[in-house]
Amino acid sequence: MMNQNKEKINLTEHLTELRSRLIKCFIIISAGFGICYFFKEKLFFFLIKPLRNTLGESGQLIFTSLPEAFFTYLKTALLAGIIITFPFLIYQFWLFVSPGLYSKEKKAVIILTILSVIFFTAGSAFAYFLVFPYGFSFLLGFANENIRALPSMKEYFSFASKLLFAFGLAFELPLILSGLAKMGLVSVPFLKKQRKYAVLIFFVFAALITPPDVVTQIMMAVPMVLLYELGILGAVLFSKKKE
Repeated sequence: MMNQNKEKINLTEHLTELRSRLIKCFIIISAGFGICYFFKEKLFFFLIKPLRNTLGESGQLIFTSLPEAFFTYLKTALLAGIIITFPFLIYQFWLFVSPGLYSKEKKAVIILTILSVIFFTAGSAFAYFLVFPYGFSFLLGFANENIRALPSMKEYFSFASKLLFAFGLAFELPLILSGLAKMGLVSVPFLKKQRKYAVLIFFVFAALITPPDVVTQIMMAVPMVLLYELGILGAVLFSKKKE
């Protein structure tokens, strides 16, 4: 009976702490959103810069409904607010889970978190600086004297944020494969044997996520193939360390 009461008390304490962490995260995200909203136009200009460079000086974005520009700026400020407060969010998550971890597990979580942020940032940067310019050049190449491209703010924000997030997640592949290998869920021979199926999955995934053009799909699928090979290398290193 006493053990059940202790379990209930511990559960209540954990839920109370979780609630406190979530409230703090909400407050800091709201503060980040408020700060970023003052720079909403500059932030959105930075987001559309690859498209503007492709369109040229005469290129403009439009909005097709009255509240579209307002809500697009809100989404831009919210996204930027989450990005700039992300270290604080990670810190709150760390404070919540660290008491239940051993010293080795704490080190592993810290290293994994840092690497995850680095790989995600690298993937988003790859999309912004390399994929966007070539992809937009291809897509806008269908414009002619009879057809003019008039991208809207809402459509561009949805398109750009989805691709940035997708490329960021795709670049997490080496960490995922290395982690699975370290936990013993997959082996190096298994990953090598499934290579051809992985390549097929990458191209299907790229076709579903990216716009319906070959250039953008290849620019997403090929890096994923290379990241898969990097993941195999990481699995080899972790396997050796485990042995």
